[in-house]
Amino acid sequence: MTRPEHLRIYLEGEALPRARAGTHNFFRRLKAAVEGQGWRVTIEESTLASRLAAPGREGYALYRMEEPTHARALTCRHCYVGAFWNIEASAKRWEWPVAQAPFYPEEVDVEAATKFAKNWRKSLYSSGILSSDERFVFVPLQGRLTERRSFQAMSPLAMIEEVLARIDLPVLATLHPNESYSAEELAALDRLAAGHPRLTVQRGGSMAALQRCSLVVTENSSMAFEGFFLEKPAILFAEVDFHHIAASVPRDGIAAAFAPRPRPDFARYLYWFLKERAINAGRPECEAQILAALRRHGWPI
Repeated sequence: MTRPEHLRIYLEGEALPRARAGTHNFFRRLKAAVEGQGWRVTIEESTLASRLAAPGREGYALYRMEEPTHARALTCRHCYVGAFWNIEASAKRWEWPVAQAPFYPEEVDVEAATKFAKNWRKSLYSSGILSSDERFVFVPLQGRLTERRSFQAMSPLAMIEEVLARIDLPVLATLHPNESYSAEELAALDRLAAGHPRLTVQRGGSMAALQRCSLVVTENSSMAFEGFFLEKPAILFAEVDFHHIAASVPRDGIAAAFAPRPRPDFARYLYWFLKERAINAGRPECEAQILAALRRHGWPI
């Protein structure tokens, strides 16, 4: 009798106990889809030791937001909003097929897209958030404020300086609630704010800022993607998967990224990016979508 294939799902943080308890919807449905094909599934903690051991273990592996460790491993990531997920061969979002694919808005049904965007806007902003334009630039910061990482056009602090130099509007920057900033980073940010009266820095309040701003400028924060639901244009300073309707410094160059642009077709893009290109763990077809994704990556399932 042939031994069934074995999938190990490596998780950390709050996802690990939820997946083991069967209360994490995506991993519950992923486990059901794989076990439905006769595979064995175990959920294990992702640690340095388990990552080092993984290539020598039989079967297949799936990580969450971590780089796959070998040729039989993939990674998955929540696709910013709702129950949408991706399963891919790289943890680098700018390497994903959706990032490389061209977006042709005319190929997306406008009525379906409008309804989709409207329904998700109501779902995401159940408090009745309304979009306004109070004439300022919103800069949601992430981590490593003084460093330029390989996927970034420049450091976050240099990005703020470019915004101040190129856009004659107030700039509101927010610190990421889950980042730990060093005293040196915060001091450098304070010096920048002290020299530019148009710059305000605050902790928290990102959603209110997103609602009220004219424009989002960020490295690749998910706040820019959420802003598409509120029809907020974005300028990105780092590579990411949702760059298509945003201005992008890595893709376009800095002068072109700040040049006037036609208004994006937000609804069609959201429909294409989420409905057509992601796995929806809230839909009956989720298991079929999961299996299709695994097969696209060559898994014999």
